[in-house]
Amino acid sequence: MEKKRILIADDEERIVALVSDFLTAAGFETEKAFDGETALNKAKEGNIDLAILDIMMPALNGWEVTKKIREFSDMPIIILSARSEEFDLLEGFSVGADEYVTKPFSPAVLVKRVEALLKRSGKIDEKAAKKGLVVDKESFTAFLDGKELELTLKEFGLLSILYENKGMVLSRDQLLDSVWSYDYDGDLRTVDSHIARLRTKLGDFGSSHLKTIYGMGYKLEP
Repeated sequence: MEKKRILIADDEERIVALVSDFLTAAGFETEKAFDGETALNKAKEGNIDLAILDIMMPALNGWEVTKKIREFSDMPIIILSARSEEFDLLEGFSVGADEYVTKPFSPAVLVKRVEALLKRSGKIDEKAAKKGLVVDKESFTAFLDGKELELTLKEFGLLSILYENKGMVLSRDQLLDSVWSYDYDGDLRTVDSHIARLRTKLGDFGSSHLKTIYGMGYKLEP
């Protein structure tokens, strides 16, 4: 699949380099700009999938660039700024930004925001396009026939372990140790209750594929 291209525009070169390194490590290609006019010109080239724009840039500020991009593109836009007043956030959204991230920020979390925005906008849809069950441990997401499942952390943990070991019977002790950790001393029935909720959320797929093996445990059939 073709890599998605992310535009990073900030007059602080170290921030651009840092964000670019993290995005590249996550499998994206990046375009860099250090002023608003260059950022706008790169966006107009038509091969940008998402833009990350600082507010305070020379030539054109981030708000101005966002407004001009919205005249020709609906690409996701993340405003990146040290300004965190409510007015600034409202201004960012009013001109068409999709996300507003304040400095200092976590580059790893910013990458996840990029992935989430691309997924919501349909730019990343390979998992959602697949039929059946798809579990992605890196992004903590699971899809069933193209629809993302709304799971708690423990439900996702159970589904992930069963998915990795499709066709194998896993005991309650194994599931408890894997998801709740080895030092958990709670009731084994907590596994049963979480499995029951997970099976309900999986609907017909859960009824036919998430099996209870009496006296042994549970398995997810391929």
